[in-house]
Amino acid sequence: MVKVWDPTDESYIPHGKQVKNPNGIWYTPVSGIWQTVWLEPVHKSYISSVKTVPDIDKGVLKVEVGTENTTSGSLIRAELKEGDQVIATAKSVAGESLEFHLPEAKLWSPESPFLYDLTVSLLEKGKTLDKVNSYAAMRKVSTRRDHNGIVRLQLNNQDCFHFGPLGQGWFPDGLYTAPTDEALVYDIRKTKDLGYNMIRKHVKVEPARWYTHCDRLGILVWQDMPNGDRSPHWEQHRYFDGKEQVCSAVSEENYRKEWKEIMDYLSPYPCIAVWVPFNEAWGQFKTVEITKWTKNYDPSRLVNPASGGNHYKTGDILDFHHYPNPQMRMYEHERATVLGECGGIGLPLKDHLWQTDRNWGYVQFKNAKEVTDEYVKYGEELLGLIERGISAAVYTQTTDVEGEVNGLITYDRKVIKVEEERIKKINEKICRSLDPQ
Repeated sequence: MVKVWDPTDESYIPHGKQVKNPNGIWYTPVSGIWQTVWLEPVHKSYISSVKTVPDIDKGVLKVEVGTENTTSGSLIRAELKEGDQVIATAKSVAGESLEFHLPEAKLWSPESPFLYDLTVSLLEKGKTLDKVNSYAAMRKVSTRRDHNGIVRLQLNNQDCFHFGPLGQGWFPDGLYTAPTDEALVYDIRKTKDLGYNMIRKHVKVEPARWYTHCDRLGILVWQDMPNGDRSPHWEQHRYFDGKEQVCSAVSEENYRKEWKEIMDYLSPYPCIAVWVPFNEAWGQFKTVEITKWTKNYDPSRLVNPASGGNHYKTGDILDFHHYPNPQMRMYEHERATVLGECGGIGLPLKDHLWQTDRNWGYVQFKNAKEVTDEYVKYGEELLGLIERGISAAVYTQTTDVEGEVNGLITYDRKVIKVEEERIKKINEKICRSLDPQ
């Protein structure tokens, strides 16, 4: 028997958008087990984790293998494959990392999401005790100042404008739980079909399968930490000069524990490009300290300290929100400046609503053409802001969610609410806006 008790928003624990009294942007609470659960028989000595860390500048792929109950004689053997061909092998004693040298590596990107197959074995006296099949990608996420002095996000040492929807990952029949694996794939594939290259995973952690699909289909992910606890005063469009929230010791300890667990859980997935510890001051505390710890714990990715504020001069990104149309409300010379949320164009469709009344978007229109016209107008405005210094943007949102009707797709995924080809055309123009001319 498994018994679950969840206090939701009546506690300091991270709960994301679940609240006991759902309304507006706050949704129905989810009780029970919604992540993947499995039992796997293993040898007493076994492989507990596999993490890959690529360095495309040096042409090296580092593999860190976690093990349990190994001895001084335990060995780790790893094979890297390109298709059916083994292109490299490496060995080490258990507890030591391995390295593959790949001077002409194939790089991973949304345009070409190439993955190497990876097999890791645990050996004892020549006998294989455990074996894990995985994969790896060679890719680099960084920032660099362009010829105009603007700090840009880069992928594989090339300027890359990250642009994608706010992916909340809610479903009408399962809330936090997708009905099928195909449902997880659908949202990602439609995001790609509409011309985006990124998804901001909003205050939720998905099952591992979702990130694997992102790796295979080729889409960048900004990963939020789910919010909890109380919030300080929120200052949207200027640096915060108020008193930062002081959490209880147990609340702070829990946040740090769960954020570390999330990073440990998701670090192996190459799709993840940006960590987002806080959103819009929700439960925000010790921002500079949390940001520095996050960056130090995983220097291979960028850190967006607080999407939408409160703003401190720390991390890699300054991120503000503005609804409905894109505007440049802040700019910083030392970090990448991004528009972490905008849009929210609403279209309620009869027979596809969570509730018959109290439906809302930041602005509302009557049909797909009107929505698309407004979206394209916003897209052209965003292109102008990119020239002025915006280096990434997030559109709200992939699907309707409960009372929110500002999705590109209905909550039940049965109707795409925009003119797809027009949306794709402007999105691809935005994603390629920093490509070399």
